[in-house]
Amino acid sequence: MEWISDLFAQYGYLVLFLGLFAESVALPFPGELAMMISGHMVHVNTFNMAGVMGVSFAGAFAGTIFTYVLGRKLGTPFFDKYGRYVLLNPDRLLKIKKWFDKYGDKIILVSYFVPGLRHFTGYVSGILKIRLKTFLIFNGLSGVLWVFTYVMVGFLFGTKIQQLLHVIAQYSTIAIIVAAIALTGFLVVKRNKEAVLGWLRARYAGIQKMFMGSAE
Repeated sequence: MEWISDLFAQYGYLVLFLGLFAESVALPFPGELAMMISGHMVHVNTFNMAGVMGVSFAGAFAGTIFTYVLGRKLGTPFFDKYGRYVLLNPDRLLKIKKWFDKYGDKIILVSYFVPGLRHFTGYVSGILKIRLKTFLIFNGLSGVLWVFTYVMVGFLFGTKIQQLLHVIAQYSTIAIIVAAIALTGFLVVKRNKEAVLGWLRARYAGIQKMFMGSAE
Protein backbone atom coordinates (compact mmCIF):
# COMPACT_ATOMS: atom_id res chain seq x y z
CA MET A 1 0.00 0.00 0.00
CA GLU A 2 2.84 2.40 0.86
CA TRP A 3 4.40 2.42 -2.60
CA ILE A 4 1.11 3.34 -4.28
CA SER A 5 0.50 6.05 -1.68
CA ASP A 6 3.95 7.43 -2.43
CA LEU A 7 3.16 7.49 -6.16
CA PHE A 8 -0.10 9.32 -5.47
CA ALA A 9 1.74 11.87 -3.33
CA GLN A 10 4.26 12.48 -6.10
CA TYR A 11 2.17 12.28 -9.29
CA GLY A 12 -1.43 12.63 -8.11
CA TYR A 13 -4.26 11.65 -10.47
CA LEU A 14 -1.83 10.72 -13.23
CA VAL A 15 -1.07 7.48 -11.36
CA LEU A 16 -4.73 6.48 -11.52
CA PHE A 17 -5.10 7.23 -15.22
CA LEU A 18 -1.91 5.56 -16.41
CA GLY A 19 -2.21 2.66 -13.95
CA LEU A 20 -5.78 1.78 -14.88
CA PHE A 21 -4.99 2.24 -18.57
CA ALA A 22 -2.08 -0.18 -18.19
CA GLU A 23 -4.22 -2.72 -16.33
CA SER A 24 -6.86 -2.55 -19.07
CA VAL A 25 -4.29 -3.57 -21.69
CA ALA A 26 -3.27 -6.53 -19.44
CA LEU A 27 -0.14 -4.99 -17.93
CA PRO A 28 0.43 -5.60 -14.21
CA PHE A 29 -1.12 -2.92 -12.00
CA PRO A 30 -3.33 -3.38 -8.90
CA GLY A 31 -6.31 -1.35 -10.12
CA GLU A 32 -8.76 -2.18 -7.33
CA LEU A 33 -6.14 -1.46 -4.68
CA ALA A 34 -5.25 1.88 -6.28
CA MET A 35 -8.90 2.94 -6.39
CA MET A 36 -9.50 1.95 -2.77
CA ILE A 37 -6.47 3.93 -1.67
CA SER A 38 -7.61 6.92 -3.72
CA GLY A 39 -11.03 6.62 -2.08
CA HIS A 40 -9.30 6.72 1.28
CA MET A 41 -7.42 9.83 0.17
CA VAL A 42 -10.76 11.45 -0.68
CA HIS A 43 -11.85 10.58 2.87
CA VAL A 44 -8.89 12.49 4.32
CA ASN A 45 -9.42 15.41 1.89
CA THR A 46 -6.27 14.79 -0.14
CA PHE A 47 -8.14 14.01 -3.36
CA ASN A 48 -11.46 15.14 -4.80
CA MET A 49 -14.20 12.52 -5.26
CA ALA A 50 -15.26 13.71 -8.72
CA GLY A 51 -11.63 13.81 -9.82
CA VAL A 52 -10.91 10.28 -8.59
CA MET A 53 -14.06 8.83 -10.17
CA GLY A 54 -13.55 10.64 -13.47
CA VAL A 55 -9.85 9.90 -13.86
CA SER A 56 -10.25 6.24 -12.83
CA PHE A 57 -13.03 5.69 -15.34
CA ALA A 58 -11.18 7.57 -18.07
CA GLY A 59 -8.05 5.44 -17.64
CA ALA A 60 -9.88 2.12 -17.59
CA PHE A 61 -12.25 3.05 -20.43
CA ALA A 62 -9.49 4.42 -22.65
CA GLY A 63 -7.47 1.23 -22.12
CA THR A 64 -10.34 -1.04 -23.14
CA ILE A 65 -11.10 1.07 -26.22
CA PHE A 66 -7.44 0.83 -27.22
CA THR A 67 -7.49 -2.97 -26.86
CA TYR A 68 -10.81 -3.19 -28.76
CA VAL A 69 -9.25 -1.36 -31.71
CA LEU A 70 -6.18 -3.62 -31.58
CA GLY A 71 -8.32 -6.76 -31.49
CA ARG A 72 -10.50 -5.59 -34.38
CA LYS A 73 -7.58 -4.52 -36.56
CA LEU A 74 -5.19 -7.41 -35.85
CA GLY A 75 -7.60 -10.35 -35.48
CA THR A 76 -7.19 -13.91 -34.21
CA PRO A 77 -4.05 -14.94 -36.19
CA PHE A 78 -2.02 -12.11 -34.67
CA PHE A 79 -3.06 -12.92 -31.09
CA ASP A 80 -2.58 -16.65 -31.60
CA LYS A 81 1.02 -15.81 -32.43
CA TYR A 82 1.80 -12.84 -30.20
CA GLY A 83 -0.99 -12.74 -27.61
CA ARG A 84 1.18 -14.42 -25.00
CA TYR A 85 3.01 -11.10 -24.57
CA VAL A 86 -0.15 -9.66 -23.00
CA LEU A 87 -1.00 -12.99 -21.29
CA LEU A 88 -3.63 -13.73 -23.97
CA ASN A 89 -2.37 -17.14 -25.07
CA PRO A 90 -4.41 -19.27 -27.54
CA ASP A 91 -6.03 -21.34 -24.76
CA ARG A 92 -7.20 -18.26 -22.86
CA LEU A 93 -8.39 -16.62 -26.06
CA LEU A 94 -10.44 -19.71 -26.92
CA LYS A 95 -11.87 -19.88 -23.40
CA ILE A 96 -13.04 -16.24 -23.48
CA LYS A 97 -14.50 -16.72 -26.96
CA LYS A 98 -16.56 -19.61 -25.57
CA TRP A 99 -17.83 -17.34 -22.78
CA PHE A 100 -18.97 -14.88 -25.43
CA ASP A 101 -20.62 -17.71 -27.38
CA LYS A 102 -22.45 -18.87 -24.26
CA TYR A 103 -23.50 -15.53 -22.77
CA GLY A 104 -23.40 -13.19 -25.75
CA ASP A 105 -22.09 -9.64 -25.75
CA LYS A 106 -23.94 -8.94 -22.47
CA ILE A 107 -21.00 -10.58 -20.70
CA ILE A 108 -19.26 -7.22 -21.19
CA LEU A 109 -21.66 -5.78 -18.59
CA VAL A 110 -19.95 -7.80 -15.83
CA SER A 111 -16.50 -8.03 -17.36
CA TYR A 112 -14.77 -5.60 -14.97
CA PHE A 113 -15.82 -7.71 -11.99
CA VAL A 114 -14.69 -11.10 -13.38
CA PRO A 115 -11.04 -12.06 -12.72
CA GLY A 116 -9.34 -13.19 -15.90
CA LEU A 117 -11.90 -11.43 -18.11
CA ARG A 118 -11.54 -7.70 -17.43
CA HIS A 119 -8.04 -7.45 -18.91
CA PHE A 120 -8.99 -9.18 -22.16
CA THR A 121 -12.56 -8.05 -22.84
CA GLY A 122 -11.47 -5.29 -25.21
CA TYR A 123 -9.14 -7.55 -27.21
CA VAL A 124 -11.71 -10.34 -27.62
CA SER A 125 -14.62 -7.96 -28.31
CA GLY A 126 -12.57 -6.47 -31.13
CA ILE A 127 -11.51 -9.87 -32.46
CA LEU A 128 -15.16 -11.01 -32.49
CA LYS A 129 -16.14 -7.69 -34.10
CA ILE A 130 -18.73 -6.81 -31.48
CA ARG A 131 -20.52 -3.64 -32.65
CA LEU A 132 -18.60 -0.58 -31.42
CA LYS A 133 -21.76 1.06 -30.11
CA THR A 134 -22.68 -2.06 -28.11
CA PHE A 135 -19.16 -2.34 -26.73
CA LEU A 136 -19.04 1.32 -25.72
CA ILE A 137 -22.38 1.16 -23.89
CA PHE A 138 -21.84 -2.16 -22.08
CA ASN A 139 -18.18 -1.53 -21.31
CA GLY A 140 -18.98 1.98 -20.10
CA LEU A 141 -21.71 0.80 -17.72
CA SER A 142 -19.51 -1.95 -16.32
CA GLY A 143 -16.60 0.47 -15.89
CA VAL A 144 -18.71 3.05 -14.05
CA LEU A 145 -20.00 0.44 -11.59
CA TRP A 146 -16.52 -1.01 -11.07
CA VAL A 147 -14.92 2.37 -10.38
CA PHE A 148 -17.77 3.51 -8.13
CA THR A 149 -17.64 0.28 -6.09
CA TYR A 150 -13.93 0.30 -5.29
CA VAL A 151 -13.54 4.04 -4.78
CA MET A 152 -16.52 4.06 -2.40
CA VAL A 153 -15.12 1.08 -0.46
CA GLY A 154 -11.95 3.06 0.15
CA PHE A 155 -13.91 6.19 1.03
CA LEU A 156 -16.41 4.56 3.39
CA PHE A 157 -13.85 2.49 5.26
CA GLY A 158 -11.66 5.57 5.61
CA THR A 159 -8.85 5.04 8.09
CA LYS A 160 -9.70 1.32 8.36
CA ILE A 161 -8.71 0.70 4.76
CA GLN A 162 -5.46 -1.01 5.79
CA GLN A 163 -7.39 -3.46 7.98
CA LEU A 164 -9.80 -4.10 5.11
CA LEU A 165 -6.98 -4.80 2.67
CA HIS A 166 -5.44 -7.20 5.17
CA VAL A 167 -8.73 -9.09 5.50
CA ILE A 168 -9.17 -9.19 1.71
CA ALA A 169 -5.66 -10.55 1.27
CA GLN A 170 -6.20 -13.14 4.01
CA TYR A 171 -9.46 -14.46 2.58
CA SER A 172 -8.12 -14.33 -0.97
CA THR A 173 -5.32 -16.66 0.12
CA ILE A 174 -7.82 -19.04 1.73
CA ALA A 175 -9.99 -18.96 -1.39
CA ILE A 176 -6.99 -19.78 -3.59
CA ILE A 177 -6.02 -22.71 -1.35
CA VAL A 178 -9.58 -24.09 -1.33
CA ALA A 179 -9.83 -23.70 -5.12
CA ALA A 180 -6.48 -25.46 -5.59
CA ILE A 181 -7.57 -28.39 -3.38
CA ALA A 182 -10.90 -28.64 -5.23
CA LEU A 183 -9.16 -28.54 -8.62
CA THR A 184 -6.66 -31.19 -7.56
CA GLY A 185 -9.48 -33.44 -6.34
CA PHE A 186 -11.38 -32.96 -9.59
CA LEU A 187 -8.33 -33.85 -11.70
CA VAL A 188 -7.59 -36.93 -9.61
CA VAL A 189 -11.18 -38.16 -9.95
CA LYS A 190 -11.21 -37.39 -13.68
CA ARG A 191 -7.98 -39.30 -14.34
CA ASN A 192 -9.08 -42.27 -12.24
CA LYS A 193 -12.76 -42.23 -13.18
CA GLU A 194 -13.15 -45.98 -13.58
CA ALA A 195 -11.35 -46.76 -10.34
CA VAL A 196 -13.45 -44.23 -8.41
CA LEU A 197 -16.69 -45.56 -9.93
CA GLY A 198 -15.64 -49.12 -9.11
CA TRP A 199 -14.91 -48.14 -5.51
CA LEU A 200 -18.29 -46.37 -5.19
CA ARG A 201 -20.12 -49.38 -6.66
CA ALA A 202 -18.37 -51.67 -4.22
CA ARG A 203 -19.27 -49.44 -1.27
CA TYR A 204 -22.89 -49.22 -2.44
CA ALA A 205 -23.10 -52.99 -2.87
CA GLY A 206 -21.66 -53.51 0.61
CA ILE A 207 -24.15 -51.11 2.21
CA GLN A 208 -27.05 -52.67 0.28
CA LYS A 209 -25.99 -56.15 1.34
CA MET A 210 -25.72 -55.04 4.96
CA PHE A 211 -29.27 -53.61 4.98
CA MET A 212 -30.70 -56.64 3.22
CA GLY A 213 -29.03 -58.88 5.79
CA SER A 214 -30.52 -56.83 8.61
CA ALA A 215 -33.98 -57.04 7.06
CA GLU A 216 -33.83 -60.85 6.95
